[in-house]
Amino acid sequence: MNPMTESAGNARDAEAVSRFVESFAAQLVEAGLARMPARVFAALLSSDEGSMTSAELGEQLRISPAAVSGAVRYLAQQHMVSREREPGSRRERYRVHGNQWYEALTNREAVIKRWEGALREGVTSLGADTPAGRRLAETLAFFEFVETEIVAMMERWRVHREKTFGQE
Repeated sequence: MNPMTESAGNARDAEAVSRFVESFAAQLVEAGLARMPARVFAALLSSDEGSMTSAELGEQLRISPAAVSGAVRYLAQQHMVSREREPGSRRERYRVHGNQWYEALTNREAVIKRWEGALREGVTSLGADTPAGRRLAETLAFFEFVETEIVAMMERWRVHREKTFGQE
């Protein structure tokens, strides 16, 4: 099934799909995601199955297999897509899951933890009573606050998601 033209047996407007993919990708780029991973992510997100092969992505986005590979590698590292092997085939499918935002944000939580450790060392090294030490301590307090809020927010999201969409 070509994700550009079919949706549960109904024809899709390929131009409209393409406009959405490029528009949403542009928003992701504006938020800091590199252009090619943004386009691949938007294409996967807009496909009915939520998954596509490298060839399908290349055809839809008019990009090379190398561009697909690089984009998918980045997206997988960010926990925004996963790779799946097609049964009985060497081909891989790339899938976006309903909880990709949760996974991506949870991954950021690990980065925040590392920053907190570095900031703690900085406060100790520079001295908590120096202007730089106080600035680092305030930055550390901000990240500790954000981390606590993310944990609470993600729990509220799980409850809201289950109420709204049921369990997956």
